[in-house]
Amino acid sequence: MSDTSVQRDRPWLMRTYSGHSSAKASNELYRTNLRKGQTGLSVAFDLPTQTGYDSDHPLARGEVGKVGVPVDHIGDMEALFEQIPLGQMNTSMTINATAPWLLALYVAAAERQGVDPSQLQGTTQNDVLKEYLSRGTYIFPPEPSVRLTTDLIAYTVQNIPKWNPTNICSYHLQEAGATPTQELAYALSSAIAILDAVRDSGQIPEERFPAVVGRISFFVNAGIRFVEETCKLRAFGRMWDELVQERYGVEEPKLRRFRYGVQVNSLGLTESQPENNVQRIVLEMLAVTLSKNARARAIQLPAWNEALGLPRPWDQQWALRMQQVLALETDLLEYGDLLDGSPVVEAKVQELITGAREEMQRVAEQGGMVHAIESGHVKRELVQSHTRRMRAIESGDLEIVGVNCFQETAESPLTSGTDSGIMKVDPRAEQEQITALQAFRAVRDQEQVELALAALRSAATGDGNIMPPSIQCAHAGVTTGEWSEVLRDVFGEYRAPTGIDIATGDRPSEALQQLREQVRTTGEELGRPLRLLIGKPGLDGHSNGAEQIAVKGRDAGFEIVYEGIRLTPAQIARAAQEEGVHLIGLSVLSGSHMELVADIQLELANIGAGDVPVVIGGIIPEDDERQLREQGVQAVFTPKDHDMNAIMANILDVIRHSNGLEARD
Repeated sequence: MSDTSVQRDRPWLMRTYSGHSSAKASNELYRTNLRKGQTGLSVAFDLPTQTGYDSDHPLARGEVGKVGVPVDHIGDMEALFEQIPLGQMNTSMTINATAPWLLALYVAAAERQGVDPSQLQGTTQNDVLKEYLSRGTYIFPPEPSVRLTTDLIAYTVQNIPKWNPTNICSYHLQEAGATPTQELAYALSSAIAILDAVRDSGQIPEERFPAVVGRISFFVNAGIRFVEETCKLRAFGRMWDELVQERYGVEEPKLRRFRYGVQVNSLGLTESQPENNVQRIVLEMLAVTLSKNARARAIQLPAWNEALGLPRPWDQQWALRMQQVLALETDLLEYGDLLDGSPVVEAKVQELITGAREEMQRVAEQGGMVHAIESGHVKRELVQSHTRRMRAIESGDLEIVGVNCFQETAESPLTSGTDSGIMKVDPRAEQEQITALQAFRAVRDQEQVELALAALRSAATGDGNIMPPSIQCAHAGVTTGEWSEVLRDVFGEYRAPTGIDIATGDRPSEALQQLREQVRTTGEELGRPLRLLIGKPGLDGHSNGAEQIAVKGRDAGFEIVYEGIRLTPAQIARAAQEEGVHLIGLSVLSGSHMELVADIQLELANIGAGDVPVVIGGIIPEDDERQLREQGVQAVFTPKDHDMNAIMANILDVIRHSNGLEARD
């Protein structure tokens, strides 16, 4: 029996990252999860909402409700939180480029519930800098994006004091390939860029600036090397404490505390033997809970099947129960810091700090994080790190159970059901959302909409804070696309460097040397070098896979055409024709592969390029893979296809077959 006299620490906030289909469906899921013991909400928005498009915009086709909930206007936000008292809830919103707008909608919804906004508690991720490096949901150039981030921070510190106005997000840096040292360096460099911008904006009196620092939080990743990850978090806390004291003069220890939430690593979840993901998730959770002095304040765990598709409510419940067992059944919260005084831990912490400071200095020499992003320096470093990781998996130097070792397995009962172990969004949800949006537009007061948008434009073109007119827009019935369109007109749009212009420096393996020769000779047979177009259609900005295929393809001897993220089907088709490519390789991780492939094939046919073979990679269920092949897609690659030499060889086979050449020896 446990000793009931022992004083236990309070558990962290327990969340699951969720949202899908519609505001109504997501609200039902949230209320169910709260009844199951979840203590905070973590809202996933769909890609149109994240990138500032209404659900009926042409670029939103196939993306509505797929990776999160669509929120087009105040009515959607009210439906999302129906019967959830916002004055008592702690809500985290994973939103960046459109963060001021979604917070404005949240404030307006709270006011309509009769809640004073000063009582609201929660977090807007609002770290747009990492979007240029990883998730790709940026809209505007870096400088005006930082201005929007600054306005939100200044507004909340003065008007919503319990709100965390930004999560400096190292999570997605690790997903993009960052080592622990790089994760420390780039996250802290981003924090410096944002805090300097807030300070220099003049919106916060000097004596109140420590309150800004005290509201800054972080969203961190924790991978499978959980000892190293624990040391990284101890390093984070130490570096943050020193940084804000020395650079910003924050003296109060409470305001210097490293405050972070975490989702443990999704990059390492495998499609092969997905049941192994359960122990991976639990071990990664230990990294952010073992060290009391570096313990997360909020945790959300991925579901075991996220490498397969969208988790079901039961899968999310399982992830929540993992947290509850650790917090409530074990004795973890009864002790002080278990790692204080360990020479092994201290040595690793110091090693990480030293390396991070060196990389932070390189960023500073480039003029800070914004300039290091614009120059492509940080993106190239991340692509390089991710390339090294992929090469290590490919060679077997980095062992992944069920992927490149211990691959023999019995059939998993977890994936053998009629739903294949995942949830699929009802295809009718998109049209229902569009119909509801158009009905909402038809009954609103258009004069109030125009007045609110004019106030928004005035603030954006001047130096007024963007939040008050955004809240006015929310109440007036302005839509997500209308709010974003005004700011697009004022600030313009942006395309970030791809980072694929790197030299791998690897000594080619025998398999790669053979592949290079076969690519060369096939090009000679066809009269010119082989050329691949790597396309990212739709709004999915997760470009890691596309970048690695581009780097590997060039390493294998192909000429590569890759223009980055968010291309329309028409743009991809035209580029394929104009560049004279031998094959189109698509990358789609948002679940919109069926619609986008059909649109691209139609565009190719319309311009007389229907004979260009198409392959696709992404998180694609088996039923969808079968249908794609029936529609003419020549090959489908999913996360289980880790051998990139084999992928390149498969692509070469498709090109040879499509051009009537004999199969390779």
